[in-house]
Amino acid sequence: MNVLLDYDRDYHYHDRDNSSNHSDYDDKDFADFHTVCDKQEVRSFAGVFLPVVYTLALILGLAGNSLVILVYLSHKSLRTLTDVFILNLAFADLLLLLTLPFWAADAVNGWEIGTAACKITSALYTTNFSCSMLLLACISIDRYRALARGSTTTNAPAWTNARRQRIIMCLLVWGLAIVLGLPDMVFYTVKMQHSSGRNSCRAVYQHSMARAAKATLEILDVSLSFLLPFLVMMICYCRVGIVLSQAATAGVRGGRRWRAFRVLIAVVGVFLLTQLPYNVVKLVRALDVIYVLVTECEVSKNLDRANQITESLALTHCCLNPVLYVFIGSSFKMHVLKLAKHCGQTGRGYHHGNKQPTVEISLKSGKQTQTHSSSDNEDTSTFTI
Repeated sequence: MNVLLDYDRDYHYHDRDNSSNHSDYDDKDFADFHTVCDKQEVRSFAGVFLPVVYTLALILGLAGNSLVILVYLSHKSLRTLTDVFILNLAFADLLLLLTLPFWAADAVNGWEIGTAACKITSALYTTNFSCSMLLLACISIDRYRALARGSTTTNAPAWTNARRQRIIMCLLVWGLAIVLGLPDMVFYTVKMQHSSGRNSCRAVYQHSMARAAKATLEILDVSLSFLLPFLVMMICYCRVGIVLSQAATAGVRGGRRWRAFRVLIAVVGVFLLTQLPYNVVKLVRALDVIYVLVTECEVSKNLDRANQITESLALTHCCLNPVLYVFIGSSFKMHVLKLAKHCGQTGRGYHHGNKQPTVEISLKSGKQTQTHSSSDNEDTSTFTI
């Protein structure tokens, strides 16, 4: 769990030889010579900045992801594996957003609800954050797999096999995310900050394993929650993008596919914009643990502030996912309008009214096959324009 930053503790530095050697993870027996890097400024910044950002993310994210879940459960059936992944993504984002009020209160007043709540909230944050990133990778894999299958065979898997595949894939993703959240359940606890006189929820390691554990967990988190999804998305979407680019000169259908190509650019661009800065800061912090790069108090404060800002930016991905679905996919917009009209009308005549058709762009590199809109075996690589 990375919401709680190093501003929760004041760092000690050797002042011998006029140097400032970072020693947060070493035995803090400094005899007569040591100074303290007071992080009160960073804590004050967090007490104002984080509650505001978390409140905005909570409001927007709850509205958007609740709408996604409501539409899928009420009007839009789970016909494809990508639909299942998107629904799980909305659930993961919701669970992540529901932990933000606790961290906002912690930034203002400290942690006052006990060690058990600290462990559970930290584990939920990491689990759902990791699950969201892994699900984005799974969506790209499913689109690429459907593209490859479309170029080799037109026989879709049986309904029972497809259902079993969906269950297995979702269990694997959630299982891996839970594993990534287990260290928070183990190491996070409530500790008193002597400088501020209030409790904080943060990871506490034994001195003998502190450096190795901190660096290993940070690097593992960056690798599995960012590098792996990013590489998977780039490989799969580059392959899909090549097919779309080749089809862009094929008349009207090619023009529609070019609009679908812009969907890919938006998905990858939003992922990089929101996740890359945060993971760069996390990597720097991991390298600092290993090689003791930060040797000045002011640099440590700036790194803490950078972590706060970039992590808040990373959290906006939970709010942007529903926006991408609503404003890019006309199929989803149609279901949202249908839901709104259904909730606002007094009669039942709407169900027999006119419905605007949608144009679905199938990302197949081979010959187009006949689609069945009501079939459970619909092409999972479809982008709806």
